[in-house]
Amino acid sequence: MLGRQVVVTADPEANHFILEQEGKSVEMCYLDSVAQLCGHDESSAGATGHIHKYLRTLILNHFGYERLRYKLLKKVEAMAHKSLGAWSSQPSVELNRATSQIMLDFISKELFSYDPKGCTESMGDAFIDFLDSLASVPLNIPGTTFHKCLKNQKKTMKILREIVDERCASPEIRRGDFLDYFLEGMKKEAFITKDFIAFVMFGLLFASFESIPIMLSLALKLIMEHPLVLQELKNEHEAILRNKDTSNFTLTWEDYKSMTFTLHVIDETLRMANVGLGNFRKALEDIKIKGHTIPAGWTILVVSSVLHMDPNIYPDPLVFNPWRWKDGRSKITTKNFTPFGGGIRFCPGAELSKLTMAIFLHVAVTKYRFTKIKGGNLVRNPVLKFKDGFHIKVSKKMSHEDGAEREAKSGSVSIM
Repeated sequence: MLGRQVVVTADPEANHFILEQEGKSVEMCYLDSVAQLCGHDESSAGATGHIHKYLRTLILNHFGYERLRYKLLKKVEAMAHKSLGAWSSQPSVELNRATSQIMLDFISKELFSYDPKGCTESMGDAFIDFLDSLASVPLNIPGTTFHKCLKNQKKTMKILREIVDERCASPEIRRGDFLDYFLEGMKKEAFITKDFIAFVMFGLLFASFESIPIMLSLALKLIMEHPLVLQELKNEHEAILRNKDTSNFTLTWEDYKSMTFTLHVIDETLRMANVGLGNFRKALEDIKIKGHTIPAGWTILVVSSVLHMDPNIYPDPLVFNPWRWKDGRSKITTKNFTPFGGGIRFCPGAELSKLTMAIFLHVAVTKYRFTKIKGGNLVRNPVLKFKDGFHIKVSKKMSHEDGAEREAKSGSVSIM
């Protein structure tokens, strides 16, 4: 695979074993193109040992349960209302591009208080090209996809380095963001340099730009295609509204945790379409597993998405069925459901991803109707994306009677 000797595993026990072996018999590795673009040796992507533990703790402190509950939930809800309101004033939106941009703006604000209003270029444009080059041959020659992506990566890194330099020059000004805590760590940890900080923030921006938007877009697409799922969602979220005393309320952590069917929809979306192709590891020694030997130095591609289509665990695996999570939960384990990876590399942003999707779905089904215009065909190259985009019309919700009448007349598929 691209010049490497690779073992591909889609076996649940083997996958679990390999992911649990990091720091022992395997180590993290990436394709050459990804390693160069993400700064593998300098970023969180390639961090191991103490550095990886330090970064994981730092990320969880800012995006983990406590901060999600008391700080970020309200911000995500405000973002959902603002974004959906803005989309409803437009003739159409390409859903994945639109969600990618708002997530990039949201995460960059949380990371380093970034304000895109004063910028002439959008970082989002660079990341879109970045996705297209992940599986490309790393030839830095004008005209190649990799060359174009490398140029955009350098532009984005320049912006990030300038931000870090500016903040280092005024350490007395604290903004309460992720970068504040990172800069404070420079006084204690020798490995934290300005370049290291810039590469870590680049990696976190890319992770949020890549994963949450496509999963949210796909969830909305699947809901639009399955009226019974939509109705169940409406029932759940309208019940939350009925329990509130005022129309001008904000959601609480308890409201989020009560969205049982919504979380089933999210899990089913994650099951049906993993964003990434899989997880790469490198064997540090000969590994004997299930009658096979993986030679030292070989790359291992752990493909978990195949397990999500196992009919023994998920009957009728190609059917979008959120109710399976209520009826068949006992069969589902961390060995056969791994949308956020596993082992010590389990995604620290997993709960942020689920919360963002749940809050967006709440606002969508209670306040808006979505009508498909065109697109929606999925491809993988190597990450999941819409081949020709997914274009929709977003409209503010009308009264129940008026909305039902108009929908019946138009015959459109929409979220009411």
